[in-house]
Amino acid sequence: MSVQNVSLELSENLERHRTVGFSSSKALVVRRGDPFRISLQMAGQPFNPRTDSLRIKVMLGQLSAMMPVTFSRTASSSSWHAYMDPKGLNPLKPSIFICPPAYASVGSYRFQLYLLTQGVQSGQAFGKFILLFNPWCPEDAVYVPFEDQREEYVQSDSGLLFMGTAKNLVPRPWSFDQYEPGVLEACLNMLQVSPYHQRNRKIDYFKRNSPVYIGRVVSAMINCEDDRGVLKGNWSGEFKQGVHPSSWTGSGDILKQWVQSGYNPVKYGQCWVFAAVMCTVMRVLGIPCRVVTNFNSAHDTNANLVIEEYYSETGKKLNFTKDSIWNFHVWVECWMTRRDLGPEMDGWQVLDPTPQERSGGVYCCGPAPVKAIKSQRIDLLYDVPFVYAAVNADVHTVIVEQGQILAISKDTEKVGALICTKTIGFPRLHNITADYKLVKSPTSSLSSMSSSVSDVSTLSRGVSSKGVKILLMLDKAPVSGEPILFTVKVRNNQNVTKTMRVHFNAQVKEYNHSPSDTFWENHGILQLAPMEVKLLRQQILPDQYEEVVGDDLINLAVVLEDMASHERVLASDEFNIASPQLTIQVADEDFIVPQKEHTAILAFVNPFTHPVSGILTVSGAGLIHRKIEFRMPPLRPGGRVEQPIPFVPTMVGVKMLQATLSLAKINTTIRGFKMLSVKSI
Repeated sequence: MSVQNVSLELSENLERHRTVGFSSSKALVVRRGDPFRISLQMAGQPFNPRTDSLRIKVMLGQLSAMMPVTFSRTASSSSWHAYMDPKGLNPLKPSIFICPPAYASVGSYRFQLYLLTQGVQSGQAFGKFILLFNPWCPEDAVYVPFEDQREEYVQSDSGLLFMGTAKNLVPRPWSFDQYEPGVLEACLNMLQVSPYHQRNRKIDYFKRNSPVYIGRVVSAMINCEDDRGVLKGNWSGEFKQGVHPSSWTGSGDILKQWVQSGYNPVKYGQCWVFAAVMCTVMRVLGIPCRVVTNFNSAHDTNANLVIEEYYSETGKKLNFTKDSIWNFHVWVECWMTRRDLGPEMDGWQVLDPTPQERSGGVYCCGPAPVKAIKSQRIDLLYDVPFVYAAVNADVHTVIVEQGQILAISKDTEKVGALICTKTIGFPRLHNITADYKLVKSPTSSLSSMSSSVSDVSTLSRGVSSKGVKILLMLDKAPVSGEPILFTVKVRNNQNVTKTMRVHFNAQVKEYNHSPSDTFWENHGILQLAPMEVKLLRQQILPDQYEEVVGDDLINLAVVLEDMASHERVLASDEFNIASPQLTIQVADEDFIVPQKEHTAILAFVNPFTHPVSGILTVSGAGLIHRKIEFRMPPLRPGGRVEQPIPFVPTMVGVKMLQATLSLAKINTTIRGFKMLSVKSI
């Protein structure tokens, strides 16, 4: 008697373990804590349970476990277990259920099956499987109790990253691509390439049962500062040696390029690229993950919870400090229990793969419990003080002239103005600021509804001094092709007439840098009667900003100087200009089914004051096999262009069709996306 063949029952097991999306890898992909079935094809005599027995040895690197195949389903959930069902036993093709414990290490396993007849080995067989975390299993450290959250944070292969500013959000579509060919293998290879694995393989395999450990390994491996990591960061503005970070639209191209290059870093990434790729890896491994944006994110280099910002006497922002505030910074949250800290710290954990500061000697960050950040438990692991400062630091604005400090004002609300992620099941913002800090109107928990941006932000910034109060207000969110309209409200707080010098200054600013040179300014004299209030209305025309701003932001400041007392007061704001959108329409979008050709119509209207041309790129995981590119000829101002896009869905579920239009001779990328529900036939 011998085992002629072992069937891994792929279709059944992938369905049972919710890993059908990984079927392109042709590997058996299962989740810990739940059994999977294999079946044996016997040669010679049939299997006789009275005289014959089976043992199975599972191996992850140097780790192994040997187990007898019993006829009992019940066994300790903390150890490997295998059983046969005696009721449905087919002696010529017996089935075996293998049960990985809910705390088993994740990775690529081998197994050996030994057939014994009357205690003597008479045959053996071999097989492989990939074991992932299991958010459906209550005993697993990553268990999530709600199906809609598992669908969003584990299975969804597309999402939105929020950028821009808290007052003018820009949702950027992103394809996580976890089911694309080669991505699963790239994520597993990442664990093998990691210095933790290379240093001590046995300990690394052993620790892979913990999502806390996996989180730190992956956070370090997404950047390449200490290892053969995936992405090289670049904030210099010079990207000729690689790809501009804004050009990436999904994780698949990045991960596959990394593997194909022999694990050389892919150039280039910035915070949202680092975070989005990490989200892909964590979802592949089975750890619930979401991408989070913190608007006005403080990078506090000296840990004093204060960020100083310096301005000249005429309102030009100066680069005088190592501390900085990024208009937005993107990290990820992963859902897990914290057995190392206690159950009160379970839930969402911040992990930040962007290389900013070392943690334990390595460029990684987290997992920092969100609950610890809110409760100021800066004594807890990992990196809670750094994340706490990112959402809570105070801002001191200093006006200087020739090294002399002229005025200082403080703002305790600017940093962490809005913290958000994508809403479950819908392409809109979910406000989670109240998870991190005390806010006036708490809105968030794991299962709460989202709130709109208007709940958390206004279009004004105000500063008061003894002599005057000044309020800088954008009349509306700026839009490409339209004037930037803003109003300064000035109130004389005293019973004396004042003559004021007024300075307006606008500078181009990247989200993570101090501004560059001034591109627009205005100066004047203002007379204020006692207790008088005046409105100063200003505008910056499209032809003054279009050539210099592009996808960047604007730092706008106004300084008032009392000509008698020389007292100065400054109000400033940083804002982005909303780009036009590509619109995508699909006929009969309620009847989209796999393996049938459908057509999307992409449309673009030129809002600029000059003709534009560029390259249109369309992609969609599970919808389009490869990216499609079209060259758009010059389009006059106000002109409209349409482009039909054929696509054939290959997978059931909610899929994202996304398009980008990279304009020539102008630093602007136009984007659009459409969520499509592909239904089974």
